[in-house]
Amino acid sequence: MGLEISRPDKVLFPDDDITKLEFVQYYADVADAMLPFAKGHPVAMLRMPNGIDGQRFFQKQAPDYFPDFIPRVEIPKSKGTTTYPICDSAKAIVYVASQACIEFHLLPTLADKLGRTDRMVFDFDPSIDDFDGVKRGAHMLKELLDELGLPSYVMTSGSRGLHVWVPLKDTPMDETHDFVNGVADVLVKRAPDLLTTEFMKEARGDRIYFDVGRNRPAQHAVAPYSTRAKRGAPVATPLDWDELDDKKLDPQSYNLRNVRERIKGTDPWRDMRRHAKSLGAAAKALAGLTGS
Repeated sequence: MGLEISRPDKVLFPDDDITKLEFVQYYADVADAMLPFAKGHPVAMLRMPNGIDGQRFFQKQAPDYFPDFIPRVEIPKSKGTTTYPICDSAKAIVYVASQACIEFHLLPTLADKLGRTDRMVFDFDPSIDDFDGVKRGAHMLKELLDELGLPSYVMTSGSRGLHVWVPLKDTPMDETHDFVNGVADVLVKRAPDLLTTEFMKEARGDRIYFDVGRNRPAQHAVAPYSTRAKRGAPVATPLDWDELDDKKLDPQSYNLRNVRERIKGTDPWRDMRRHAKSLGAAAKALAGLTGS
């Protein structure tokens, strides 16, 4: 791996006996697959120095001791700024993993063009365990995005739901914010008994939360191929759309120990960036659906 790993025998996932060394080796093996999505975006790190049963905290500020090969970007906040790390190389991904970063979360903004983005992210988060409903919602979103002329890519979240990504050409974030809200309005009206955009959990009932808030500048979403801080070390895993029809699939089907073989055979998101689009025509088509 080319990096010295402190306390390599420390167990990070106790139920699965996954050590820090095995954990970091996983990221060394998948870094090249992960890099196209992490590159150029600030990283929020969910760190658990004593494993997933210990203290957990989101760290956004890059520590002073981070090596020079990890770029930084200073982003304004309500009071002051935060200097985020950026994983622009496989070596950077492996180093951050070695700091017991169990989950990599990416901000939507481009680090070198703050306020602009190259993607949209939609999150289907069930209020109850209803993965069949999540899959129905994701298929409905794909149909809508197809209507709007936009490509879409689906992945397991590694938690309870699915994320859908749309690759964009360099786009102002206020445009994406307006667009995803319009998409949410249309989709929820098409399936009001299945989906909701209600932020308060008590207002959702049994409906699936269709979360478009991941596209706000200060928000973030889990990175493809990131592990999740759960028993079994599940991994957020890109899929082909037809894989959603597999009855054996669940949000945690893929994990640190089985996803590497999958990447060797297929990487459904490998060519995503080649299909990036602008929102102009799609926004006009969406306006026709919303009447705005």
